[in-house]
Amino acid sequence: MIVLSVGMPRAGSGWHYNLIHDLMHTTGCAEASDIRSRFRLETVLSEVNCNIGVLSVRRLAMVAVPALLGNTFVIKAHSRPTAAFRIMRAAGVLRATYIFRDPRDAMLSAMEYGNRAVRKGRPSAFSHLTDFTQALDFLGTYVRIWESWTGERGVLVSRYEDLLRDYDAETLRLVGFLGIDSGRRGISEVLDRYRPEQAEGRQGTHFFKGRIGRFREVFSQEQQRTLAQRFGPQLQRMGYSI
Repeated sequence: MIVLSVGMPRAGSGWHYNLIHDLMHTTGCAEASDIRSRFRLETVLSEVNCNIGVLSVRRLAMVAVPALLGNTFVIKAHSRPTAAFRIMRAAGVLRATYIFRDPRDAMLSAMEYGNRAVRKGRPSAFSHLTDFTQALDFLGTYVRIWESWTGERGVLVSRYEDLLRDYDAETLRLVGFLGIDSGRRGISEVLDRYRPEQAEGRQGTHFFKGRIGRFREVFSQEQQRTLAQRFGPQLQRMGYSI
């Protein structure tokens, strides 16, 4: 089986992916990086976190091969669900989780991450977000993707903020969804390793400041009003105050 860890960018998706990967590893599932190299999936899965990109028929068919040969592994995505995804989920070949965050904090994090990468001379996927308007349009795409995932059946949807505030309850829900015995050997060690206070600043977690509502301190009042106008209905459905 394939476990697909999907997330809004800068919503702790790297942290969530690695948590899921290591939880599944306690069950004896394969290392995603090993699957990538053994089955020559370098053109389909990225080197970092084995991101599949678009959930197209071709890409999903290629990663389905090792699953059908008896391998269970975890891959990542930021893209929207597709008909091919739904077919594989219904067939029991694929199970998916989705994590999102207040888009305003995600947008701020993306801008800061991109600027930081440019200053270090290592451009990233966020380096083009040089101004507020560009970042607003960028996150708008992922708010629409959030709407798609929350309408999917059989997908475990989580909020980044809930994982920060009530880590034990949220991870218990995650472990149950993954079908792992919570008393299994190694589970508590993995859960402790990815606690917010332990994960902060660690390489590979994509978890740096992680503070809730920081956009209110950084964005101007005018920018906050623009965000409220753009995302107001979605923010309310997500459970965030405007």
